[in-house]
Amino acid sequence: MPSFKEIWNSYSFAEKRNIAFYIGGIMFYKLGLEFFNGSITTLATDRFKATNTFTKLGAAQGVNQAAQCVGAILIAPLIKKWPTRSVLAGAIFLFSLMTVILLIVDAATGGKIKPAGAKVPVYGDWNPNLIFVVWTLSGISYGMVELIRRVIPADIVGGNVSKLRRMDATVHVFYEVAGTAGAFASSSAISRWGNNYSFFLTPVFFAVAGGIWLFVTVLGFKSQAVLQEEENAKAGLSEVDAPYKKQGYLTQLGEGVVGFFESIWVGFQLVFGNRRFIWLFPSYALALYCHRFLESSLGAAFAKRVLGTSAWSQIIVGGSNFGELLGALSVLVLSDVITTPLPWLRLDALALNIIWILPHFATIATKDVSWAWKIAGCFIPISFGWAAGDVSLAAYIQSALSDSSFSHHRVSPLGAVMAFLYSTYIVLNAVFSSVLGGVIDRDFTKNGNIKNSLIHVAGIQFSICSAIIIASTFIPIGAFALNPKALGSVNLNRRGTAVADENDDSDASEKDFQKGGESSDEKATKETPRV
Repeated sequence: MPSFKEIWNSYSFAEKRNIAFYIGGIMFYKLGLEFFNGSITTLATDRFKATNTFTKLGAAQGVNQAAQCVGAILIAPLIKKWPTRSVLAGAIFLFSLMTVILLIVDAATGGKIKPAGAKVPVYGDWNPNLIFVVWTLSGISYGMVELIRRVIPADIVGGNVSKLRRMDATVHVFYEVAGTAGAFASSSAISRWGNNYSFFLTPVFFAVAGGIWLFVTVLGFKSQAVLQEEENAKAGLSEVDAPYKKQGYLTQLGEGVVGFFESIWVGFQLVFGNRRFIWLFPSYALALYCHRFLESSLGAAFAKRVLGTSAWSQIIVGGSNFGELLGALSVLVLSDVITTPLPWLRLDALALNIIWILPHFATIATKDVSWAWKIAGCFIPISFGWAAGDVSLAAYIQSALSDSSFSHHRVSPLGAVMAFLYSTYIVLNAVFSSVLGGVIDRDFTKNGNIKNSLIHVAGIQFSICSAIIIASTFIPIGAFALNPKALGSVNLNRRGTAVADENDDSDASEKDFQKGGESSDEKATKETPRV
């Protein structure tokens, strides 16, 4: 296991500088995000009618996540034209403007900061359905930022998988430090100022994050136009105008939409057509859905319907974020001991069953803040397992689907698989959050409590998901070991495409996938392993 000094010295001075500025910005971004998400979630639970509170909350969150996909599509052409850091800073500045909308509307319609000692905030005279509009607009900006956050690490440290894994884990640690502090601070802010004004610091934090990110270097960026000119010059075509120069933003945007859906289709083929990747569907998409439902729906429902104070949901989220912090830190420390995601995923699946404590607590909890802290403590091991699995799984997907291992004539296989898995999670969360939110609402309307609904939407649902995730971890080759060191292997030819491993019967579909667009000459080169 390498020491922290060895890990530190593995990065160059420029990489360390850029990582430092990137982490500084990400911490302010996470602080602002926790204030905004906590405020708007509790605002929704307080303003929506009791008969459909969590049905509409789930629907609003689903719309927000669908809007994130739109934001990702809108931003794709921009990162081809301008440096990643500049686009990232611009996206967070736009996000800050989106979060101001609700503050302006509330103030313009008579809303006020919660008076000291008051039990409820003073809301403006606006339709609560406006939350859908604000959450959708902010979701577009959120999607822009989140897409670039997944691109810029490779720009900073290159394609070295070991460096990327350690950087991802380090960033995640600081991200969750800010997330834990932000969630707890958000709970206090909501109690003090009301959830209609408690996020007034969000635009400030976002602006600071954007300013810090502007200090990241351009990372050797070259626009597509410049790259095309260089290609033409090499080919002796300097006088020929590149087609790219004639493409406007709308044309590139249209291509981005087509490319997005093609990526999902290619990702579907890769995931479900290969033993090496089919287990990613439940292990990534289903696990991510459980984590989001845990924080956004179950935590909010328990705080509002059992404890009677929606602001305390942020205390519960703070415990969850602290668990994520510990999980990411464990991956960073044990990255050379636990080399595959499977042990972490199995721990994650087993920890999901801790959720059975919620229906029990629902019968004995009093309307005291100490119960929020108890639930936060129960969420720590659940989120610990998820974060450790998520960080290590991201590194596995990146290494298994690197450009040097797989190729497609139009779509990046890595981007395709991630697009498919993330889109699957969005569909799962959008549908089940709204449907199961309706179960919680009907239980509360009928019985005045949510004990029975927690048994079904928390205990039974998470136990089923636990069984599915554990079963999926035994699909990859070599997965029956307690701590497998590798999950199959990929032999490479000179062109970087995968060829069948005689000891791995899962490559047939990979070969079929590779056939698209290959000429007979290309097939003939698949003889010599790549060095």
